[in-house]
Amino acid sequence: MCYSNPVFNISRVPRDWTLFGHAPERPSNHNACMLTKRKKQNVIKKYQTHEGDTGSSQVQIAILTTEIDELVDHLKKHHKDHSSRRGLLRKVGERRRLLRYLKKEDNKGYEALVIDLKLKQAKKLAKPVKKEETVDITDDSETTEK
Repeated sequence: MCYSNPVFNISRVPRDWTLFGHAPERPSNHNACMLTKRKKQNVIKKYQTHEGDTGSSQVQIAILTTEIDELVDHLKKHHKDHSSRRGLLRKVGERRRLLRYLKKEDNKGYEALVIDLKLKQAKKLAKPVKKEETVDITDDSETTEK
């Protein structure tokens, strides 16, 4: 769990409270590192392709993008949190694979999603095509005298 709120410290809770079920409530932002249920539902509603769609590539990519954004904000505050950094890299790789699949299957949907989510598109590293020099061959023999 992520207790990024400095006010909440479980070690300050007296043992008596936990014995009798009087443990203090967790702060409302105790899951600041995770995507809340409400945010996830809003993302699903915005990017679903049909009613009840929760698993299409567009929805998965949008959810991963919001999770990545939240993890980036968390890592700006907690730059030594290497386990979260590892999770971030895993999510970025998963999103990249889903984007590649979506581009292959539905190019128009891919373009619309990338524009809507404001993602950077990877440029193809194609070798530049060399233009072959064309040589005009003109025969001087055509202009022979008769």
